[in-house]
Amino acid sequence: MSELERLQLIQDLELEMMADMYNRMSSACHKKCEAVCIDRCVAKYLEIHDRVGKKLTSLSSQDEDFMKKMQGEQK
Repeated sequence: MSELERLQLIQDLELEMMADMYNRMSSACHKKCEAVCIDRCVAKYLEIHDRVGKKLTSLSSQDEDFMKKMQGEQK
């Protein structure tokens, strides 16, 4: 094997290794970002669900108080 062929082989191997590293890095980062995105989405959904639940409970309590007040005035 000539020196030129050996250098060409080394360059090809380095290029292949860099391409492989890039592909693995891209895949790992994509999965990580997707997981982070899902986590954030779920957290936001649960936070909003909690807020809506608290607001509905508050409104329901106000409605009950109003109905009791109305019933007291009718007597």
